[in-house]
Amino acid sequence: MFINMHSHVFTDKMLGAAGRWGPDIYFDERGYHHVKVGNWEMVQSTPETQRRVAEGWKVDPQELIQVQSNPLRRLAKMDQRGYDKVVVSLPLHFVLYWAEPEVNTAFARLVNDELAAYCAVAPDRLMFWAHVPLQDPAASAREAERAIGELGAKGILHGGANLGGLDADDERYFPLYEVMCKHDLPIFVHGYSQAEARGEMGEHDKYEITSAVGFAHDDTQMFYNIVAGGVLDVFPNLKIYMTHGGGYVPYHLGRIAACIASTADVKCKRPVREYMKNFWFDLELESRAMRRALVEDIGVSQIVYGDNFPGTDGIWEHDLVGDLGLSETDQAAILGGNAAKLLRL
Repeated sequence: MFINMHSHVFTDKMLGAAGRWGPDIYFDERGYHHVKVGNWEMVQSTPETQRRVAEGWKVDPQELIQVQSNPLRRLAKMDQRGYDKVVVSLPLHFVLYWAEPEVNTAFARLVNDELAAYCAVAPDRLMFWAHVPLQDPAASAREAERAIGELGAKGILHGGANLGGLDADDERYFPLYEVMCKHDLPIFVHGYSQAEARGEMGEHDKYEITSAVGFAHDDTQMFYNIVAGGVLDVFPNLKIYMTHGGGYVPYHLGRIAACIASTADVKCKRPVREYMKNFWFDLELESRAMRRALVEDIGVSQIVYGDNFPGTDGIWEHDLVGDLGLSETDQAAILGGNAAKLLRL
């Protein structure tokens, strides 16, 4: 069983559904990919697209939208790559934690209805992480309950940091964590572009640094706040899956542990290492050496497969497990066995 835990998707109905915030995705006549949320806009183009444009390639922008949003196309790509199952989520540029709470609450409901319909095309192969309006903790708990209990979501998506000005250890999120523990399903942590949440900064996000570097920071901040804030002492069975190789966590775990141990106002009752059983990490790292280090230090039982399939900055065309020198049993656990347990399949 090959299960990919990290894949993003949108549908036509999501686009423009949040009023002045959009959100929107479109392609220009060159085939360049635009993401627009409120006044913030990002333009992406892969080296392959740039090469094809230089050779005179002409595109149909609506055709490219369908490539992104059609579940049958996604299933065909899954077959090409060999994935048996994929868990999809909203693109993180669309999480709208900075919008008016009532706007994101309505948007989250639409998003989850759309993701459920998308996955219903192939329910044995497609699953989804629910979007919840984290700037409103109470509304998030209600939408998580609806999305999991009624729509079959396999957990929730979480932006990591700056959740409408709140942090993950805020006690107002405790009802949300109660929902997750009740259903015994994980939180999927994935940073988002903080530029979108900070007014004019979004127009001056040099080199898209809040995406390129900020995602890993957001992932790490969520880990730090959850542990240092004592959340796992209150909810010892809370499960958290961190993508991007865990942000900076596995590679600076000693420093994180030392800082938490020597800081007077932390709330956690145990050493950091004793909370690692609550966290799962994926291998979305190009470096073989870093992937080997992650497996060695964190342990096979806490590793799942995720690679941002088929995103432009993903590494889904690489085999992230086969070159690590693992036994067949350990490879099978990372490729799908651990995810099957985590998602209660």
